[in-house]
Amino acid sequence: MHMRILIAEDEPVARMLLTRTLNQHQYEVVAVVDGRQAWAKLQQEHFPIVISDWMMPEMDGLELCRTIRQAPGNAYTYVLMITALSGRTNYLEAMKAGADDFLNKPVDEEQLLARLHVAERMLGLRQHVEYLKGLLPICSYCKKIRDEHNAWHQIENYIAPRSEAKFSHTICPECYEKVVKPQLKDM
Repeated sequence: MHMRILIAEDEPVARMLLTRTLNQHQYEVVAVVDGRQAWAKLQQEHFPIVISDWMMPEMDGLELCRTIRQAPGNAYTYVLMITALSGRTNYLEAMKAGADDFLNKPVDEEQLLARLHVAERMLGLRQHVEYLKGLLPICSYCKKIRDEHNAWHQIENYIAPRSEAKFSHTICPECYEKVVKPQLKDM
């Protein structure tokens, strides 16, 4: 099963055709009739991809896109705007609102699938970057951590201001046997 996709499309036939096409290609689809319902669904659960019509009642696709982009959170939503409107001005307006891609109606199945493959690649790359940002460079010898400014810090001094962690220091059994016990014998 491919990714889950949320469709916001007010036209029943277009909504049904999109849903059927995506289901045939193993996508899990949830379809709603306007941007307001789409936003309500996104508040309940994350959808990695949203396919939204531009012109809809209640909340249009541009407003939905802006709302998605302004929302706090780490999980990225790839927005594919579909519309009967064409031309450079409309394309640029959709991109300015935060759309990741733009497709004209009537939607060509092969173009749609190609764009969804691009969306999946982009989301995969984004996930990989987020993972890499979570890695902490740590010195193998002294265990200091390098921060985003290339400065090295004791682990406690790095972690404490970035979390609610509290530190208590002790000696692990292995270090006690290898380091402390021999030192005590030498005293």
